[in-house]
Amino acid sequence: MTEDRKMMRATVGIVAVTFNATRTIRGFLTSLIEQTYRDFVLYLTDNASSDPTLEEIASAKDPRIRVFRNTQNLGWAEGANRGIRAALADGCPLILLMNDDTEFEPQLLEKLVRGLDDYACQMIVPKILFLDNRQMIWSAGGTFRPWRGYAPSHHGVFQIDQGQFDLPRQVEHGPACCLLLRKTVFDRIGVFCYRAMRAGVKLFYLPSAVLLHKASSSAGGPTSDITARYGTRGHVIYMLKHLGIWRRLLFLPAYQVDLVMKLLTGKMKPSRFVLREKAFVEGLRVWSQRPAE
Repeated sequence: MTEDRKMMRATVGIVAVTFNATRTIRGFLTSLIEQTYRDFVLYLTDNASSDPTLEEIASAKDPRIRVFRNTQNLGWAEGANRGIRAALADGCPLILLMNDDTEFEPQLLEKLVRGLDDYACQMIVPKILFLDNRQMIWSAGGTFRPWRGYAPSHHGVFQIDQGQFDLPRQVEHGPACCLLLRKTVFDRIGVFCYRAMRAGVKLFYLPSAVLLHKASSSAGGPTSDITARYGTRGHVIYMLKHLGIWRRLLFLPAYQVDLVMKLLTGKMKPSRFVLREKAFVEGLRVWSQRPAE
């Protein structure tokens, strides 16, 4: 049996996290159940939803869906970690991180799995369009911006899709709303794209696979206060965790300067600036109070 056939028969452990996802979960589950690639298990962690999310999931009646219920909202990262640990414990050779506010073509899994072999890579991402505007790009792969503390940046975001990102290519960053990884990536460095880039893990962008994303829907949208707060806090923690002492001393102040410049140039409202400043301090506090490793 060829390696390609072996890979095409590999079980994909799909990891998703839900929180009050009644508006989006049905479209996600329908897209998943209709996949032409049938060998998958969905490891779904619910972060204490108070709406009928769990009832919607149960109504799918698909034995490939495993649900883990948290008694409180532990955030996306911890919810995803719970699913990842379960998938790895079950021996899944491939792990697909997904958001529950996505919809996708029936061939998505098949294309991504085959793409790992076609491009000899360890991670792969699709072209991602906005669900509410299917002509507009949300991500065509991405990169990291050193001058903003290696914050991730999406290629093509808010551009009308006219085929300008239709060539497969290697990229530095791929959003975790749809990111397929080989198990060996977790064995080496965990899931973070920045660490993967530094370790030489090959990440490929595959534009023939298309995903529709309702960006930050559970947080009220990409411009909501919740998104701004947790995005800022998370990026501060990310820099403290991954950049090392000397680059922290450079890039944490640089991130502050970037926020101030957005305020002074009118790109950010004063109320949003105050919110993000509080989130910046919150990130420092969360990092300082972490358990000793």
